Amino acid sequence: MIEIIQLLINGILLGSILALGAVGATMIFGVLRFAHFAHGDFMAIGAYFALTVVTVFNLPVLAALPVAMLLTGGLAILIDQVVYRRIRRVQPVILLIASFATALVLRSFIQMVWGGSNQVYEAGIQLPLRFGPLTVKPDHLLIFAAAAGLVLIVHLFLSRTRMGKAMRAMSDNMDLALVTGIPANRVIMWTWGIGGALAAAAGVFLGMDTRLHPVMGWTLLLPIFAATILGGIGRPYGAILGGLVIGCAMELSTLVIPGAYKPAVAFAIMVATLVFRPQGIIKGNA
Repeated sequence: MIEIIQLLINGILLGSILALGAVGATMIFGVLRFAHFAHGDFMAIGAYFALTVVTVFNLPVLAALPVAMLLTGGLAILIDQVVYRRIRRVQPVILLIASFATALVLRSFIQMVWGGSNQVYEAGIQLPLRFGPLTVKPDHLLIFAAAAGLVLIVHLFLSRTRMGKAMRAMSDNMDLALVTGIPANRVIMWTWGIGGALAAAAGVFLGMDTRLHPVMGWTLLLPIFAATILGGIGRPYGAILGGLVIGCAMELSTLVIPGAYKPAVAFAIMVATLVFRPQGIIKGNA
């Protein structure tokens, strides 16, 4: 039982990271109707932006987080304006291929600027906090708190602001939203900015939990897509729930299979969702 509880704690941590990535991915898919294969690389470059701030200005990681989010959100908008805007009206497969090419470019850029070796925000061994038989690293508590705060901010933005409601409306029914006079271009720019910023936050938290390397975001792309599909494509609240479910399932699976096969669990859940409940576990326009 203690082992299961410990794995659930680890699963909630992983699920928090996946949820932030999945919210951005599902918003982009909901508004633009294509799977963004470069989303994982947005996570990676956001993590490396934070590493630069930490190294140059000698700041804590969480102090560098807003800068990384702003830079990555701006980069996402720039890539949309330079690359995706010109091909929005073509077949979705063309956008898919373009996003895959963008992922390769971003990964190569990371390797050129920061190198291909593993890096960390802080060197040294971090002593875990003990709560009886359970252990939690101090960084994990910071990740929990920061991720919960970002989720709350996203909720308030989507539910209380005019732009957030417009984004949800376009995700639910684009044609009807355009007829009612919602400014599509502004909504798309906000979607890219928020999606990129949340991806950066997920990348920074992943770097705090593990290490930074150029393919760190690519390795989490499958679980992020699984969380997006499980929660219902285009539904941010569903993506949050989907991320937590996928994270816990991946960690609990180590009770019966080797840890190297955890991505296969996310893939199996994604396939089962597509077969038995393709609309996801969240109904409506949540």
